[in-house]
Amino acid sequence: MQGRPTIAVIGGTGDLGSALAKRWAAAGYPVVLGSRSKDKAEAAAREMNANDSSAISGEDNLTAAAKADIVVIAVPYANHDAILNEIKPAVTGKIVVDAVVPLVAPKVSVVKLPPDGSAALHAQRLLAGAARVVSAFHNVSAPKLESGEDIDCDVLVFGDDKDARAIVIDLANAAGTRGVDGGPLANSIAAEALTSVLIGINRRYKVNGAGIRITGLPAAQRR
Repeated sequence: MQGRPTIAVIGGTGDLGSALAKRWAAAGYPVVLGSRSKDKAEAAAREMNANDSSAISGEDNLTAAAKADIVVIAVPYANHDAILNEIKPAVTGKIVVDAVVPLVAPKVSVVKLPPDGSAALHAQRLLAGAARVVSAFHNVSAPKLESGEDIDCDVLVFGDDKDARAIVIDLANAAGTRGVDGGPLANSIAAEALTSVLIGINRRYKVNGAGIRITGLPAAQRR
């Protein structure tokens, strides 16, 4: 990759996906929104470009993944398997950032992890080594990202490829959060489970977007 990598946001018309896409486009990254409907993705891209003059485009999921250097999965858990199977031919050798949390309705504030241990580990198994799977962005809310302001929230980044983790930490920093190296992909279980805990905290304390902060790190230390 030369210059800033192109980022495909699969689920880019949803709340989290669109918020991340706007942040990265504003930071100078080329962004492709991915959706099951190309027309829907193109319409969302036009709206975003009208708001901030960013160079965002829209495609169907497979085409978006094919055009990108980094592919971010920001879809509901119910669509996780279908999306991974759909884009698998286009992600060989690429970084796939899995932001999916295994929330199971109706009790989304109760931790319920999948048989593989986490959504990220399931993605790694399903992609069968074709991609460099990293997980991140589980514990930062779409409303905070939509605010346009810097966010007092850390993003834990997990992956078995240290170089890929470092790239995704840079993306977290570019999105106005602080990326923190959380270690191997197996550790993603902790962040995915914590999402349900944070949802419960939001409800009990009547707040919107409780997040996490790792204390004890120097202010400038990202990884």
